Amino acid sequence: MELKKTLIAAAVLATLATLGPAAERMGKTDVRVQRHEAVASLHERESRIAWWRESKFGMFIHWGIYSLPAGEWNGRSYPGIGEWIMYKARIPLADYEQLARQFNPVKFDAEAWAQLAQDAGMKYLVITSKHHDGFAMFGSKADAFNIVDATPFRRDPMKELATACAKRGIRFGFYYSQAQDWHSPGGAIWEGPHETDPVWKQPQWDPRQEGSFETYFNSKAIPQVREILSNYGPISIVWFDTPLDVMNAERAARLEKVVHELQPGCLVSGRLGGTSQSDYDSEGDNVIPDLARAGAWETPATLNDTWGFKKDDHNWKKPEDLTFKLVDIVSKGGNYLLNVGPDGDGVIPQPSQDMLRVVGRWLKVNGEAIYGAGRSPFGEEFGAFSKTQKGDDGKPLFKPSMAWRCTTKPGRIYIHVFQWPAGPLALPGLKHKVLKAAFLADPERTVSFKQTASGVVVSLPGPAPDPIASVVRIDISNDILKSK
Repeated sequence: MELKKTLIAAAVLATLATLGPAAERMGKTDVRVQRHEAVASLHERESRIAWWRESKFGMFIHWGIYSLPAGEWNGRSYPGIGEWIMYKARIPLADYEQLARQFNPVKFDAEAWAQLAQDAGMKYLVITSKHHDGFAMFGSKADAFNIVDATPFRRDPMKELATACAKRGIRFGFYYSQAQDWHSPGGAIWEGPHETDPVWKQPQWDPRQEGSFETYFNSKAIPQVREILSNYGPISIVWFDTPLDVMNAERAARLEKVVHELQPGCLVSGRLGGTSQSDYDSEGDNVIPDLARAGAWETPATLNDTWGFKKDDHNWKKPEDLTFKLVDIVSKGGNYLLNVGPDGDGVIPQPSQDMLRVVGRWLKVNGEAIYGAGRSPFGEEFGAFSKTQKGDDGKPLFKPSMAWRCTTKPGRIYIHVFQWPAGPLALPGLKHKVLKAAFLADPERTVSFKQTASGVVVSLPGPAPDPIASVVRIDISNDILKSK
């Protein structure tokens, strides 16, 4: 609770500081009203986001009719991510609509999907309600190009999944592509690199795509956002994506208003567009910052190289890598939203299931050091910038270290050891009095420590109790640690 108050106070002070120059241009009463509104808005945001700060780990699901071609069209395999096959292959709308007529994922099992998220230790789930191809994975009255009206499946899997998640206490959220829509007239289309292929010289490739973006926005985007917020119970997040230039501040504000009018507790993700409408920041795809950063942020990431199912992508990450990334992100102050891409039958690939369950077993033992944990008070463990090597941008290259990470809670720090040291582990700058040190996986094993003028030195008795990451919980005298 004290940490939450500290976060709110810091945000309030930062906002109020921006009002200083305005005081010279308006009366004191106006300034007081503006400050009151700013404080109230920040308290509302912190109230909305409190569960998200605690959760740390969520499941992303990219699923749509693009899972049928699975990266291949007319016998040709296309590079890149699977859910972009319509764009990559420049598939005419009439041809792409044929996929909907073939889409019948009879093996879809909402209970199994939700159970996998629970087994993995994930606390929330976000699924694509509509991706850039314009196909809605829910029953929509705003547009007939949807799974209930356009496929032989005739069911609304989103309702089944929302129910299955609620049974397990998993918060449910939707991804929605608010700007890009390659199927609706006027929907935005990303202008990618034109390269040498003439087909890339124009973003549109079908006459049916021509139209007004404002018309699309008012007749499809806003009505469908209303639908997903009205028909599926409590929605925890609306995860908007690729705003492009068309999502200006005015349009973004309209969407944000719809979200919070219908579900005041629903979060708005960091890719809405415009300015300051989002509740938290989104890093780039699979991007983890080099160092700890302030604020609420999330890394969306894949288990292989694609988001939507792609038949020839078997570049699966290892459970050890996924666990390290989870700890690394939490130690830097963020959340990890990890994606699975079900196939055209509605089945999550077995490698995805196997990997996630390994992470979940680790969390059953060590979850205390992840859920609700804060960022590291150190920083040296992340690595250092090179003094001699520079990247393509001319800036010094960052050389990461992967030996250990640290997460925190009031009165406790957690040392996650990934590379078992040959000797003692030094924690530089830790001035708090250490009361006790023990392994989360083996509380009976003694972990000795020594406090010095420069910090604390921990002696780790071998062998490591966990093959992935052994966590040492260190109880300290002070209630709160200040992170760098």
